[in-house]
Amino acid sequence: MIKKLVSIAALILIITASGLAQDLVLKGGTVLTMTNGTIKNGTIVIRNGKITAIGRDVLIPAGIKVIDTSGKYIMPGIIDTHVHYALTGMSDINEATDPVTPQIWMKDVLIPGHDSVLKTLAGGVTAVKTMHGSANVIGGVNVTIKLKYNAPVEEMIIQDARQQLKMALGENPKRTYGQAKGKTPSTRMGNAYVARKAFIEAREYKAKWDKYEKDKAAEEKDIIPPKKDLKMETLKQVLEKKLSIDCHIYRADEIVWMINFCKEFDLDLMQISHCIDGYKVADIMAEAGVSYGGWVDSWGFKEEAYDGNPWGFKIMFDAGVNIVVNTDSVSPGVSRYLFLDVAKVLKYNDLPEIEVLKMITLNAAKALEIDHRLGSLETGKDGDIAVFSKHPLDSFTKCLMTIIEGKIYFDYTKDSITVKGGNHE
Repeated sequence: MIKKLVSIAALILIITASGLAQDLVLKGGTVLTMTNGTIKNGTIVIRNGKITAIGRDVLIPAGIKVIDTSGKYIMPGIIDTHVHYALTGMSDINEATDPVTPQIWMKDVLIPGHDSVLKTLAGGVTAVKTMHGSANVIGGVNVTIKLKYNAPVEEMIIQDARQQLKMALGENPKRTYGQAKGKTPSTRMGNAYVARKAFIEAREYKAKWDKYEKDKAAEEKDIIPPKKDLKMETLKQVLEKKLSIDCHIYRADEIVWMINFCKEFDLDLMQISHCIDGYKVADIMAEAGVSYGGWVDSWGFKEEAYDGNPWGFKIMFDAGVNIVVNTDSVSPGVSRYLFLDVAKVLKYNDLPEIEVLKMITLNAAKALEIDHRLGSLETGKDGDIAVFSKHPLDSFTKCLMTIIEGKIYFDYTKDSITVKGGNHE
């Protein structure tokens, strides 16, 4: 019995320690810091998961593991701000039973050991925002996680990140409810009505709770708390700015409408996903502080996506928009090659290479409000790093190592199917 308990305790220790921060040194590589230039023959020291030193002449502490990265390129871990994995496939993406479902939280259905997490690590991706789908005008609450494969859910979730409510305009809610079920919304006007009605109700709900809390603090007698409503509780958090918003939009007119809607209710709109027409209203997006989140050369697959423009990145960059390239991936096969996807920006736009790399690192971290921890290689930030064989924008490069908080989660020499002769076991 004692042996059995010891074995169980040891297993629990292994599982709970799986995502813990570690110490590590990377020495000799070309370091792309994103904020402080490029360091040739650089050294990065990670202690307890944080970068404690970075530069050319850095003292390496005794007894710490050192990896020689000479001839390699080192960059911050890649961040994908729009994915739908670490879940049970398409069946757990959309709660398509009502056009308003803010009571749904994606953190409740995360699968730390899901194959999509393991495969995505092979592309240098260290953090993602895994999201509710776009069936509903107001969907569920997304969750920003680190890809700590097989770690406890609590260790995967970036706890100090303000999570984002998923919203969607355009064809998806119309098709899901109007066309398929014969109910509101069936039009763009219906989408607007559903969104406004929900937040008016939430504002009234919040007012009731604010009054209750005020009366309670004043020690009023015989006060009764309002009835809890999980839908309204989430929207109340959005009104209180405890949650922000990521909205699925393609068309320029709807982008402008959503920005004005959020001003009307004083909501924090952080990112517009898909955002095909973003270049048309780049000045308005920049003024509102809303991030572009979308693709480089994917358009024309439905009516509202006809006006995609790969040259629009220069327009948005010049306007001052925070540009984020992401994947909307259900499969890790797309997200895993995000570094090559973003390289396409250079094909169409005259932009500095470092600004292009920021679209999958620092800009992405800003869109998720985690740039105090991620997105660049600086002392005090998390030791989340991707090591590449060549420059990350080189067509022939490959990810050799993916590190999260000093722990190696992917090592090409050990984990690659190619190295194993094509037989992955």
